[in-house]
Amino acid sequence: MSKNTIHTKDVTALILAGGEGRRMNGQDKGLVSWKQRPLIEYALDAIPDDIAHTLISCNRNIDQYKIYGETVQDENSEYEGPLAGIYAAMTHTSSPFIFVLPCDSPLAPRDVYYQLADALNAANADICYVNDGEREQYLFALISTQLESSLKEYLLRGNRQVHRWYKQHKYVEADLSGQQLAFRNCNTITELAELK
Repeated sequence: MSKNTIHTKDVTALILAGGEGRRMNGQDKGLVSWKQRPLIEYALDAIPDDIAHTLISCNRNIDQYKIYGETVQDENSEYEGPLAGIYAAMTHTSSPFIFVLPCDSPLAPRDVYYQLADALNAANADICYVNDGEREQYLFALISTQLESSLKEYLLRGNRQVHRWYKQHKYVEADLSGQQLAFRNCNTITELAELK
Protein backbone atom coordinates (compact mmCIF):
# COMPACT_ATOMS: atom_id res chain seq x y z
CA MET A 1 0.00 0.00 0.00
CA SER A 2 1.46 3.33 -1.06
CA LYS A 3 1.64 6.14 1.46
CA ASN A 4 2.38 8.82 -1.13
CA THR A 5 -0.85 9.09 -3.12
CA ILE A 6 -1.84 12.34 -1.40
CA HIS A 7 0.85 14.27 0.42
CA THR A 8 0.03 14.55 4.09
CA LYS A 9 1.22 18.17 3.98
CA ASP A 10 -1.89 18.82 1.89
CA VAL A 11 -4.24 17.43 4.54
CA THR A 12 -5.87 18.84 7.65
CA ALA A 13 -7.18 16.28 10.12
CA LEU A 14 -10.57 16.99 11.70
CA ILE A 15 -11.87 15.28 14.82
CA LEU A 16 -15.63 15.58 15.19
CA ALA A 17 -16.44 16.26 18.84
CA GLY A 18 -19.18 18.83 18.51
CA GLY A 19 -22.33 16.86 19.29
CA GLU A 20 -24.77 17.17 22.16
CA GLY A 21 -24.06 13.70 23.56
CA ARG A 22 -27.77 13.08 24.12
CA ARG A 23 -27.34 9.29 24.25
CA MET A 24 -24.32 9.78 26.52
CA ASN A 25 -26.52 11.40 29.18
CA GLY A 26 -25.47 14.80 27.89
CA GLN A 27 -21.78 14.19 28.49
CA ASP A 28 -19.30 15.57 26.01
CA LYS A 29 -18.25 12.37 24.26
CA GLY A 30 -14.74 13.42 23.39
CA LEU A 31 -13.97 14.00 27.06
CA VAL A 32 -15.53 10.78 28.38
CA SER A 33 -12.85 8.36 29.58
CA TRP A 34 -12.22 4.83 28.37
CA LYS A 35 -9.34 2.90 29.94
CA GLN A 36 -8.26 5.98 31.87
CA ARG A 37 -7.96 8.19 28.77
CA PRO A 38 -10.46 10.63 27.23
CA LEU A 39 -11.81 9.49 23.88
CA ILE A 40 -10.32 12.51 22.11
CA GLU A 41 -6.85 11.08 22.73
CA TYR A 42 -7.66 7.87 20.86
CA ALA A 43 -8.84 9.91 17.88
CA LEU A 44 -5.58 11.84 17.93
CA ASP A 45 -3.69 8.54 17.97
CA ALA A 46 -5.32 7.58 14.66
CA ILE A 47 -3.93 10.65 12.88
CA PRO A 48 -0.59 10.07 11.09
CA ASP A 49 2.31 11.93 12.66
CA ASP A 50 3.15 13.64 9.40
CA ILE A 51 -0.22 15.39 9.19
CA ALA A 52 0.86 18.64 10.74
CA HIS A 53 -2.49 20.42 11.03
CA THR A 54 -5.31 19.10 13.20
CA LEU A 55 -8.62 20.75 14.03
CA ILE A 56 -11.11 19.69 16.70
CA SER A 57 -14.75 20.47 15.99
CA CYS A 58 -16.33 21.20 19.37
CA ASN A 59 -19.17 23.41 20.57
CA ARG A 60 -18.64 23.27 24.34
CA ASN A 61 -15.79 22.67 26.78
CA ILE A 62 -13.66 24.52 24.27
CA ASP A 63 -10.87 25.34 26.71
CA GLN A 64 -10.49 21.65 27.55
CA TYR A 65 -10.23 20.73 23.89
CA LYS A 66 -7.69 23.48 23.26
CA ILE A 67 -5.25 21.43 25.36
CA TYR A 68 -5.20 18.99 22.43
CA GLY A 69 -5.09 21.40 19.52
CA GLU A 70 -6.79 24.10 17.51
CA THR A 71 -10.58 24.16 17.77
CA VAL A 72 -13.38 25.23 15.44
CA GLN A 73 -17.04 25.78 16.25
CA ASP A 74 -20.22 25.52 14.20
CA GLU A 75 -21.52 28.78 12.78
CA ASN A 76 -24.59 28.58 14.99
CA SER A 77 -25.53 26.85 18.23
CA GLU A 78 -28.21 24.52 16.88
CA TYR A 79 -26.05 21.37 16.80
CA GLU A 80 -26.62 20.77 13.13
CA GLY A 81 -24.60 17.58 12.96
CA PRO A 82 -21.27 16.47 11.54
CA LEU A 83 -21.58 18.31 8.24
CA ALA A 84 -21.65 21.62 10.13
CA GLY A 85 -18.36 20.66 11.77
CA ILE A 86 -16.87 19.67 8.43
CA TYR A 87 -17.96 22.97 6.91
CA ALA A 88 -16.47 24.94 9.81
CA ALA A 89 -13.17 23.16 9.25
CA MET A 90 -13.24 23.92 5.54
CA THR A 91 -13.55 27.62 6.30
CA HIS A 92 -10.55 27.44 8.68
CA THR A 93 -8.01 25.65 6.51
CA SER A 94 -6.25 26.16 3.21
CA SER A 95 -5.52 22.44 2.86
CA PRO A 96 -6.84 20.73 -0.29
CA PHE A 97 -8.21 17.82 1.76
CA ILE A 98 -9.74 17.17 5.16
CA PHE A 99 -9.29 13.82 6.89
CA VAL A 100 -12.39 13.39 9.04
CA LEU A 101 -12.74 11.04 11.97
CA PRO A 102 -15.15 10.86 14.93
CA CYS A 103 -14.19 11.20 18.57
CA ASP A 104 -16.12 8.12 19.71
CA SER A 105 -14.35 5.21 17.97
CA PRO A 106 -11.35 4.46 20.19
CA LEU A 107 -10.26 1.38 18.22
CA ALA A 108 -9.81 3.21 14.92
CA PRO A 109 -6.87 1.72 12.98
CA ARG A 110 -3.77 3.86 12.67
CA ASP A 111 -3.58 3.29 8.91
CA VAL A 112 -7.13 4.36 8.05
CA TYR A 113 -5.94 7.65 6.55
CA TYR A 114 -3.67 5.83 4.10
CA GLN A 115 -6.45 3.45 3.12
CA LEU A 116 -8.70 6.41 2.36
CA ALA A 117 -6.00 8.30 0.49
CA ASP A 118 -5.13 5.32 -1.72
CA ALA A 119 -8.78 4.65 -2.60
CA LEU A 120 -9.53 8.30 -3.29
CA ASN A 121 -6.46 8.68 -5.46
CA ALA A 122 -7.14 5.49 -7.43
CA ALA A 123 -10.68 6.60 -8.21
CA ASN A 124 -9.76 10.26 -8.77
CA ALA A 125 -12.66 11.03 -6.43
CA ASP A 126 -13.53 14.04 -4.29
CA ILE A 127 -14.79 12.05 -1.30
CA CYS A 128 -13.74 8.70 0.12
CA TYR A 129 -15.25 7.03 3.17
CA VAL A 130 -14.87 3.66 4.87
CA ASN A 131 -17.05 0.63 4.26
CA ASP A 132 -16.26 -1.98 6.92
CA GLY A 133 -18.03 -4.79 5.08
CA GLU A 134 -21.21 -4.43 7.10
CA ARG A 135 -21.93 -0.72 6.97
CA GLU A 136 -20.79 2.54 5.51
CA GLN A 137 -18.77 4.53 8.02
CA TYR A 138 -19.38 8.03 6.69
CA LEU A 139 -17.49 9.83 9.45
CA PHE A 140 -14.19 8.21 8.54
CA ALA A 141 -13.60 10.16 5.37
CA LEU A 142 -11.23 12.11 3.17
CA ILE A 143 -12.91 15.09 1.54
CA SER A 144 -11.76 17.69 -0.97
CA THR A 145 -12.15 21.21 0.38
CA GLN A 146 -13.07 22.33 -3.13
CA LEU A 147 -16.56 21.17 -2.15
CA GLU A 148 -16.91 23.97 0.43
CA SER A 149 -19.45 26.01 -1.54
CA SER A 150 -21.52 22.90 -2.28
CA LEU A 151 -21.61 22.02 1.41
CA LYS A 152 -22.54 25.56 2.38
CA GLU A 153 -25.50 25.52 -0.01
CA TYR A 154 -26.57 22.08 1.21
CA LEU A 155 -26.60 23.26 4.84
CA LEU A 156 -28.36 26.52 4.00
CA ARG A 157 -31.19 24.47 2.48
CA GLY A 158 -31.62 22.80 5.86
CA ASN A 159 -30.11 19.49 4.85
CA ARG A 160 -28.10 17.52 7.41
CA GLN A 161 -27.72 13.99 6.05
CA VAL A 162 -24.08 13.16 5.44
CA HIS A 163 -24.54 10.37 2.93
CA ARG A 164 -26.88 12.38 0.69
CA TRP A 165 -24.36 15.20 0.38
CA TYR A 166 -21.50 12.78 -0.27
CA LYS A 167 -23.41 11.06 -3.02
CA GLN A 168 -23.99 14.31 -4.88
CA HIS A 169 -20.28 14.21 -5.70
CA LYS A 170 -17.70 11.82 -7.10
CA TYR A 171 -17.17 9.45 -4.20
CA VAL A 172 -15.60 6.10 -3.55
CA GLU A 173 -15.66 3.65 -0.65
CA ALA A 174 -12.48 2.35 0.95
CA ASP A 175 -13.12 -1.35 1.46
CA LEU A 176 -11.99 -2.23 4.96
CA SER A 177 -14.08 -5.36 5.24
CA GLY A 178 -13.69 -7.43 8.36
CA GLN A 179 -12.73 -4.50 10.59
CA GLN A 180 -16.15 -3.78 12.06
CA LEU A 181 -14.89 -3.56 15.62
CA ALA A 182 -12.26 -1.00 14.67
CA PHE A 183 -14.93 1.44 13.49
CA ARG A 184 -17.51 0.82 16.18
CA ASN A 185 -18.69 4.11 17.60
CA CYS A 186 -19.83 4.34 21.20
CA ASN A 187 -22.99 6.38 21.61
CA THR A 188 -23.76 5.37 25.19
CA ILE A 189 -21.87 4.72 28.39
CA THR A 190 -23.00 1.08 28.18
CA GLU A 191 -21.59 0.66 24.66
CA LEU A 192 -18.33 2.15 25.79
CA ALA A 193 -18.13 -0.13 28.82
CA GLU A 194 -18.81 -3.18 26.62
CA LEU A 195 -16.10 -2.31 24.12
CA LYS A 196 -13.18 -4.72 24.29
